[in-house]
Amino acid sequence: MGLNKQKGNMYPWISHTYNVIKGKCPHDCTYCYMKVYPQPELHLDARELKVNLGEGNFIFVGSSCDMWAEVIPRGWIELVLEKCQAHSNRYLFQSKNPLRFHSYCGVFPLHSVFGTTIESNRSEVSLAPLPYDRYKAMREMPGHKMVSIEPIMDFDLDIMVEWIQKIGPDFVSIGADSKGHHLPEPSPDKVDRLVEELSKLTVVKIKDNLKRLK
Repeated sequence: MGLNKQKGNMYPWISHTYNVIKGKCPHDCTYCYMKVYPQPELHLDARELKVNLGEGNFIFVGSSCDMWAEVIPRGWIELVLEKCQAHSNRYLFQSKNPLRFHSYCGVFPLHSVFGTTIESNRSEVSLAPLPYDRYKAMREMPGHKMVSIEPIMDFDLDIMVEWIQKIGPDFVSIGADSKGHHLPEPSPDKVDRLVEELSKLTVVKIKDNLKRLK
């Protein structure tokens, strides 16, 4: 229970992770790192609402289960946001169902960053909304935004670049599969071209695990 310091393959720019909504993620991504752990039923862990989130941290809220999946009760989400509002931190809310962000635009803490994962414009390895739907939702989302391209899978360069341009994120984080899930991956040259083109549009943060493809 509690606020967890960032470690392992997590985003290096995040200081902590915080999870109130726990259990088997409804999106069931084939590559999810949480699958090596027990997967209980979805539940809200009320003990986490008593945790001191501190001040001046950058917290990834909902790092172990997508708290924005359609089946998550609205009341659960509201309790988490209310808790975050009570502490002066920066918060990352990342989801493969970013359309649901739109319903809470007046409720998010002041210093929030909104993110989604777009592993590719064409591959789909989960029960989450399709990459195109994520792109559309993020394109219309106001505020500070980021896009995670991880684990990167083979893609169409022109489409990926166009999507990122229209989303207009503060930055893009790119990483590769770290656990040997045999995903359809792009060539090193294609990865380099994507990084080059995206660097003309925004800040590109390269994760260490991308070195395997370069």
